[in-house]
Amino acid sequence: MMCGSKCFLVDMEVNGTREIKQVTARNSIGARKVVRGEFGAEAKILSVKEEKRNR
Repeated sequence: MMCGSKCFLVDMEVNGTREIKQVTARNSIGARKVVRGEFGAEAKILSVKEEKRNR
């Protein structure tokens, strides 16, 4: 885990099924890169939202 990293919820479509995956990254662009690295270019990313923590 890197310094300044946050938790993001990535809503994506893979092989015709819609999935929500929790990703740790510094920003939303980094979260997209993590998803592309795991699922490849066939994953269509619908949205990336920062998960809010209750403190």
